[in-house]
Amino acid sequence: MMAVRAVNSCSIFRSAACPPIASFRCRFYHFEALQLRRKSKLGYRLPTCRSEQYFLSQPRSRSLSVQSLFDSVMEELGALRKRKRVYAKVGVTGGELLTDKLENKVLQKGLLLEFKKDSERVLLAVAQRPDGKKNWMVYDQNGVSSSIKPQQITFIVPGVENFDHTEISNFIQKAQDNLDPALLEFAWVELLENNKSVTAEELAEMIYGSTEPLESYCAHLLLSKDEIFFSVQATKGSRSIYAPRSTVQVEELLRRKLAKEAAEKELQEFVQLLMSAKAMPSHAKPLKSSWMAEEKIQQKIESLEAYAIDACKDDDQRKTAGMILKAMGLAKTASSAVNLLIDIGYFPVHVNLDVLKFSIHTDHSEEITSAAESLLVHSTDPDELNRKDLTHLKVYAIDVDEADELDDALSAVRLQDGRIKVYIHVADPTRYIEPGSLLDKEAMRRGTSVFLPTTTYPMFPEKLAMEGMSLKQGELCNAVTVSVVLHSNGSIAEYSVDNSIIKPTYMLTYESATELLHLNLEEEAELKILSEAAALRLNWRRQQGAIDTVTIEPRIKVVNPEDPEPFINLYVENQAEPAMRLVSEMMILCGEVIATYGSVNNLSLPYRGQPQSNIDVSAFAHLPEGPVRSSAIVKIMRAAEIDFRKPIRHGVLGLPGYVQFTSPIRRYMDLLAHYQVKAFLRGESPPFSAGQLEGMASIVNMQTRVARRLSSSSLRYWIIEFLRRQPKEKRYRALILRFIKDRNVALLLVEVGLQASAWVSVGTQIGDEIEVQVEEAQPRDDVLFLKEVIR
Repeated sequence: MMAVRAVNSCSIFRSAACPPIASFRCRFYHFEALQLRRKSKLGYRLPTCRSEQYFLSQPRSRSLSVQSLFDSVMEELGALRKRKRVYAKVGVTGGELLTDKLENKVLQKGLLLEFKKDSERVLLAVAQRPDGKKNWMVYDQNGVSSSIKPQQITFIVPGVENFDHTEISNFIQKAQDNLDPALLEFAWVELLENNKSVTAEELAEMIYGSTEPLESYCAHLLLSKDEIFFSVQATKGSRSIYAPRSTVQVEELLRRKLAKEAAEKELQEFVQLLMSAKAMPSHAKPLKSSWMAEEKIQQKIESLEAYAIDACKDDDQRKTAGMILKAMGLAKTASSAVNLLIDIGYFPVHVNLDVLKFSIHTDHSEEITSAAESLLVHSTDPDELNRKDLTHLKVYAIDVDEADELDDALSAVRLQDGRIKVYIHVADPTRYIEPGSLLDKEAMRRGTSVFLPTTTYPMFPEKLAMEGMSLKQGELCNAVTVSVVLHSNGSIAEYSVDNSIIKPTYMLTYESATELLHLNLEEEAELKILSEAAALRLNWRRQQGAIDTVTIEPRIKVVNPEDPEPFINLYVENQAEPAMRLVSEMMILCGEVIATYGSVNNLSLPYRGQPQSNIDVSAFAHLPEGPVRSSAIVKIMRAAEIDFRKPIRHGVLGLPGYVQFTSPIRRYMDLLAHYQVKAFLRGESPPFSAGQLEGMASIVNMQTRVARRLSSSSLRYWIIEFLRRQPKEKRYRALILRFIKDRNVALLLVEVGLQASAWVSVGTQIGDEIEVQVEEAQPRDDVLFLKEVIR
């Protein structure tokens, strides 16, 4: 038989040719004189020796790897099973009773004992005196006197009387020096073959040849800390009997131990990688892709990432992330994981966690991109023969300066009878996309383009959207044109919906369009006519009960967002500005026409409405017009509704019906309306029934809500980051929108377009303008503290 010693992932083997275990010499250091002890009651003894030379001279194999050791241990355990010396039940032999071996020692002054201080600490102490009926005062190894309960005592060291508490530390040190777990394995083999259980004193006699206090305590430590070879068979007070586990149990426990040790080693190596990456300067940190090169490292990084966004797939991922954070000396929180991933360069400093949390599709697959490029080259226009040529019109495309996709433009003429005719030209993506196609399904899955201060995630592949679908200055473009003749009061006199070809004349920003309107140039008379039409429409809608909710809105463009300190361009748009009013009114007019067109022709469309029966606008007349009044009204508005069979009143807009139609490149619901209208224009049956539209809308609207929430949170993050960078002494104008509680109010920061809250002085009222300063701004935690400046 071969006995196996496993210590610190190395191994020492004793072959069958070696002396039997009873005569095997082992190392052991204790007091000055070491001598052979009497035989133990179990009939085994391991003589001690003065030198380790004999031990070192015994035949040994070379050190092996952890796996080699494990294989060897498994081989020996198999050999034990084959010899059939393992019994289903291990008990006490020779007529001994468990109760005899568990005779408890009476506690008295001067005894050396081990006790549980708390759930994590076990200490040695000397008994001093009784404390009440059952408790005892003890003096522990740390020099602390305390009262303990009998059930706290885990071991009373035998053979000790009147122990000097000043020697406890020395005793502990000698015990630690003399611990050798390999002795426990040798004893397990012998006890298992002979079906024997053992106490600490008996094990001391067996492996040390002595039951002296030090040897007995060493044996107790080996047994009590062992998790592989022995289990507690019975306990009474501070005395326990240990039985050797079966080979099957030991085999499984060894397997688990080796796996745990391998995992711990793997964890430590990973932690070293993290520490190294943290210490590197920003420009030298590992690329994100390098953390994905090796599967085990990738799994740990992904666990940290999932923990950072509270999206762990299972308990294993959560546990792995927790262990990593603990090993790094960090709190087990999502913010700790975020900061760690930023520190190693895996996340940029301004990582948008919501993009990860909401699983936003940031890129189009190769399949989708290839399909889009193929359409640009090979597709034909199904409406080529039925397009109205409107290239003679002056066409204005007005949008924000960083717009990537242009899907609407405007024209206007004055008729001979003095009435105004306006044209709303809308990009025609159905020139390329068919319902149910691969690109259509991808667009529906996304629901909308996502616009963030740092980037745009388009609904269609960028090349198709920009080069094929989008309206482009000076080029022939396919469109769907809604033309409307207005009565002098702003109501609709005539309208038509046509496939068209246009040639956009100008691409203007809102700022430049507003400037042109102020200049009132004769050569831009068409722009002036559009502005006049917008004014007529606004007045008419107000007469129909429309509620004006214009306010100021922030817009941010971040340059080089991957940089730790990217450049932030902040714009504040006043929706009451002439160019914004102009575009807004024309889009609303288009929506009214499409709803009317759908109603007349019995088309299923996403008809939008918004009840307002509970709003009495006169109740807000005391509030200043603009953001303050708009904020109060918006707070009590009811949610919008959609009907797919017939128009429903849109009370807030003051319209009998409304359909969003002007953004088919970036909104899938608008694209659905195009599918229906375009089929009717061709004389075909619309591709979708009302029920089908409703089913698709439920999916799309869910994605749209996510995108809206993402855009809102991202915008707020960058505004707070913008404020964080400003000088502390800078003052900001703020409008009081409403009182939240006591003197805590909702404010609108006029210069940045952000709503926040602050405490204000007594005497201020809703609508008042005050000055505030930023006390604290932490974009990652969405923290913004403002303080009123008392004049």
